[in-house]
Amino acid sequence: MFAIGIGLWQGLTAAFHVQTFLLPRPSDIAQSFWDNKGSLWHAGLYTLKEALGGFAIGGSLGILVALLLARFRMVGAALMPFAIAANAIPIIAFAPIMNAWFGVFNPHSKMAIAAVLCFLPVLVTSLRGLTSVRPEAIELMRSYAASEVEIFRRVRIPAALPFIFTGLKVATVLAMIGAIVGDYFGGSLLALGVQIENSIAVFDFPLGWAAIVVASGFGIAFYLAVSLAERLALRGVPSTRE
Repeated sequence: MFAIGIGLWQGLTAAFHVQTFLLPRPSDIAQSFWDNKGSLWHAGLYTLKEALGGFAIGGSLGILVALLLARFRMVGAALMPFAIAANAIPIIAFAPIMNAWFGVFNPHSKMAIAAVLCFLPVLVTSLRGLTSVRPEAIELMRSYAASEVEIFRRVRIPAALPFIFTGLKVATVLAMIGAIVGDYFGGSLLALGVQIENSIAVFDFPLGWAAIVVASGFGIAFYLAVSLAERLALRGVPSTRE
């Protein structure tokens, strides 16, 4: 199906003489990718590092805050509106603030943007998993005089792993989006977002689309890596084999 879609794209753009600035032909995009594969590869790796940094920060904070909110429900009710409000800020409004805090050419500003986007999905899904444990399991652990730490370690966290990985997989996509969009407001010339913006500015649309393809490829690889980690981590969890 993918090959058929590419073939239709190539045929229709040629048959209807679609202008390059509207939609370049796949053959032109492939040629531009081949001619600039070195710079595109390094730009993709640079942006992936920014996305990975934001993913690690946002995902870790999301899980830690979810553990805190699952333990102290009243604190969760008070803090959740602030988390939602932070995630509701548009990137175009948030990116300049991060650039002012960390510096336009500092990759930490893009990591911060990606971290904010990753935080809420991981927090919400993790919290849902931690609080969806059957009450009978909790009562059984308490009948054995288990501490709250033991209940979390042996019951809540294993039960929440599928939920946590669901949030992490969503966060992989958001991290790449945050890193690339953050580059539009200023960044290193090595970044993929800057290359896309510069290519479109000089009307080199095939190169811009080639950079978009590279971003999609790295995003897919990122998602598949987390999916593989999920399969390995949940191999021994009974609920995943139902």
